[in-house]
Amino acid sequence: MADRWALAPAEDGGVEVAALGPDGLPAGPVTWEPDLASAVRGRPGVTRWVWRSTAEVYPRLLAAGVRVERCYDIEDAEILLLGHEGRYGEPRSAAAALARLRGGPVPADPRQRAAEPGAQSPLFEPRGTHVPLRDLIDVYAEQQRRHDATAHPDRMRLLTAAESAGLLVAAEMNAAGLPWSAEVHRSVLHELLGERYAGGGEPRRLAELADEVSAAFGRRVRPDLPADVIKAFGRAGVKVTSTRRWEIESVDHPAVKPLLEYKKLYRIWVAHGWSWLQDWVREGRFRPEFVAGGTVTGRWVTNGGGALQIPRVIRRAAVADPGWRLVVADADQMEPRVLAAISRDPGLMEVAGRESDLYQSVSDRAFSGDRAQAKLAVLGAVYGQTSGDGLKNLAALRRRFPRAVAYVDDAARAGEEGRLVRTWLGRTCPPAVGAADSAEEAGLPQDEGSEEPPGQEWVPGYASTNARARGRFARNFVVQGSAADWALLLLAALRRACSDLSAELVFFQHDEVIVHCPAEEADTVVRAIREAAELAGRLTFGETPVRFPFTTAVVECYADAK
Repeated sequence: MADRWALAPAEDGGVEVAALGPDGLPAGPVTWEPDLASAVRGRPGVTRWVWRSTAEVYPRLLAAGVRVERCYDIEDAEILLLGHEGRYGEPRSAAAALARLRGGPVPADPRQRAAEPGAQSPLFEPRGTHVPLRDLIDVYAEQQRRHDATAHPDRMRLLTAAESAGLLVAAEMNAAGLPWSAEVHRSVLHELLGERYAGGGEPRRLAELADEVSAAFGRRVRPDLPADVIKAFGRAGVKVTSTRRWEIESVDHPAVKPLLEYKKLYRIWVAHGWSWLQDWVREGRFRPEFVAGGTVTGRWVTNGGGALQIPRVIRRAAVADPGWRLVVADADQMEPRVLAAISRDPGLMEVAGRESDLYQSVSDRAFSGDRAQAKLAVLGAVYGQTSGDGLKNLAALRRRFPRAVAYVDDAARAGEEGRLVRTWLGRTCPPAVGAADSAEEAGLPQDEGSEEPPGQEWVPGYASTNARARGRFARNFVVQGSAADWALLLLAALRRACSDLSAELVFFQHDEVIVHCPAEEADTVVRAIREAAELAGRLTFGETPVRFPFTTAVVECYADAK
């Protein structure tokens, strides 16, 4: 039996299947099976399935208890290939790819749906236009030719395979869910917010703090309304432009302390309060919808549930099952290590290969031992903080690590000039990314209510279309995007390492992964994470001295990991 098969759900409820040869073309007849799960289960020798969309097929297989080793997601590959060809944003459906191949009118993609609490449906609703398997295979074969036409075909194929593997991981994490204790969550909410009032109004502690804020101003003020707060400060002779913590905490006024406490607790109540618990936690699991490659940079997002913004205090409710543990692994100083690997800067690669703290090693070389300055310099180079002290820090960094700084400078220049910018494996930043409507659409780390001052570790609210802003994004893209590529291969390797264990991947965000496993498997999982990181580094960047270590904790409660 061939080890690679294609399948397509048929309009009559069955599924079409066919073996594929090395050239990606049918190696046998297209046959019909009455049931998706039995079609896959009945072909145990298949190591890779080619299909239109993992979101369409794999949740159904998982629900039937069927897992696959590898897949090739045609629609996800289409996104990557369109981007590489400078056509990012064109319709990416299989039907659209087929229309382009045949020279017909290209249908628009359906709108992405919003997440529905408790829903188990795929991210995109059914296309409405069925693509028969033979047509799907033609699209697949054409995609193989398009991979060959890229600048680095082997890297691009690796990226496509990694993206497809990430989609499998995301679907499995969606099915598994993060272990969650509703009882602990309710206890935390009561401890922080006090009793709930009938009718859904603010809980007791928020009401008390609102009264304290009003008393401090001498008039009724709604602390949940920024305009009301700014006006109240103005009447008190204090000029503020926002209600962010970093600005408000510098103000000398008796309303500041209760206001900051109110804002912190209000965010918890709105984002992770009782309603959130009812909507997103079922059968002892928090069940968001992870979306692999949900941004331009390839970083993941969640479609509802706020899984990537869980406050530390709420993490107390993420509790392993009895007899099980959470292995929480956080990649150490990922950005400078990736920059070392992609720039091939000898000095930075040597530093990134040491056992010691990377920022301290950089500071010893370029900043007279000042670790904080070294960290600001490295992150400033990545995120584009090149004015004021950032400019001075960048100059010191450039003297010691010229190839690393030149690499991101060249990316920034390309972005400013409207040229395509690519990650190490070939993920492409479109030249018009500056026209993004939001930071999420642009692929940047999200600012969802962040209270931190801007300009340190991320670029807030990327919506500018000017050349300098595009350059800043491109500078960040080559590092963050390459880190996302590496993370996909890490997940793929870790998934394979855990395939013979009871362990399950249950959470991932950028540089942190959580595995839920029986206590006796914890040491094995810790080793698997370390080995997966090393393998991902070699696969992504080739043989370099750069290390990708993790800080790993084996805990019963997520909050105890840090």
